[in-house]
Amino acid sequence: MRFRDLLAMSGSSLWKRKVRTVLTVLGVVIGTASIVVMVSLGLGLNRSTMQDIEENGGLTSIEVREADQYMMAESTDTAEQDGKHLDDELVKTIQNHPHVSLASPVLRITVIAKCGVYEDSYMEVRGMNTEALQDMDFPLASGELPLSEENLAFLYGNQILAEFQNPKTGAGYWTDGTLPDIDLEKDGVFIIYDMDAYYASQDAGGGYGGENGTATAKPPKKYMAQCAGIIDGGMDTYKSYSWSVYCNIKPLEAQLKRIFRNKTIPGQPTTSSGKPYKELYYNEIYVKVDDMEYVGEVQKWITDMGYQTYSNSDWVESTKKQYGYIQAVLGGIGAVSLLVAAIGITNTMMMSIYERTKEIGVMKVIGCDMRDIRSLFLMEAGFIGLIGGTVGLLFSLLISFIINRIVNGMGMEMTLSYIPPWLGASSIVFAVLIGMLAGLFPALRAMRLSPLAAIRNE
Repeated sequence: MRFRDLLAMSGSSLWKRKVRTVLTVLGVVIGTASIVVMVSLGLGLNRSTMQDIEENGGLTSIEVREADQYMMAESTDTAEQDGKHLDDELVKTIQNHPHVSLASPVLRITVIAKCGVYEDSYMEVRGMNTEALQDMDFPLASGELPLSEENLAFLYGNQILAEFQNPKTGAGYWTDGTLPDIDLEKDGVFIIYDMDAYYASQDAGGGYGGENGTATAKPPKKYMAQCAGIIDGGMDTYKSYSWSVYCNIKPLEAQLKRIFRNKTIPGQPTTSSGKPYKELYYNEIYVKVDDMEYVGEVQKWITDMGYQTYSNSDWVESTKKQYGYIQAVLGGIGAVSLLVAAIGITNTMMMSIYERTKEIGVMKVIGCDMRDIRSLFLMEAGFIGLIGGTVGLLFSLLISFIINRIVNGMGMEMTLSYIPPWLGASSIVFAVLIGMLAGLFPALRAMRLSPLAAIRNE
């Protein structure tokens, strides 16, 4: 019997029993949609997590710091640390690694920023080289990257305005929800680099005189900050760069050397006698690896040299395993529905055999091949799986769309349910295979029927 004839007969048989076919297909629809939606939730969580990681440092970047820097952070200003410092020689060494595409020194300093009556008493300025600033791929709301190596200009994070407050009243974004009336690009923002001198020059009341009205210390000089640009994002955008100010490291180094001439620059280590080193050391080194596959190798290489490293890949693998378990559990829950649908297909096919016993007997008597009889019933079961799988996929796409709209309506910028093309195609193939497996036993039963007994059957 030709394949086309088998298709026509199987389709005609299903069409004759519309109600039963529709109910059986409905079971497959529910089962397929359950599996796809459940798995899509796991995939959506994993995808959103990976996107967040990519936006907050990426999967191929490494931060290099001095060993035990976290534990010794409080003493870096006044005492020499045990261990190696981060210098230009180390940057060059790392840059020469075959799998390192970029190595940039990072110089951090905390300053006081003033604008009108407002003040940011703990603004972090991060100096990086030109290549690193370009590699960070900041989304700019206005202005440009501070790429000039001659003039010091600041690129402000999108959350910087929220850190300004009125020091006299304490009013600010985090107290009353109102952003200060500051235009970082147009208003004059003054920077105080010597924070110790600034606070030493103030008395308990906030003035510049001592208890008897005599100045206890000369207030440090304020420097006008040039604005290069502002990073895009609102107060509800939280990224790794949101609370920092970025600039080119060359003019920042020059500025600090002019201000702290023959004095220790805040954040810099000192010798055992308390004197500053002649050269500047970096707070960290930003390293970009050419492929995620080599991040672990590069990390180990740097760690073996005696430095501390951190990268998002440290916990990406464990995160993937956790989401893999979640997907398996959710998929298993959905598979129960499809198992019930498979039982329904088996029941439908068995009923079909009982109703068509005489037809099967006639087919055998006229010489129909046993494999054709088996193929006929397998095709019918496969048709049920195909129709149910296709409709189930369309239904799951609708459910996924509704879920994501609800999540976004709640203010969460994430794709909770994600259905990639491979999941959609796999769901249809899986539904067809389940249908054919469910129809295998009825098909074998039809093959074993005695032709004479089948013909006599009423």
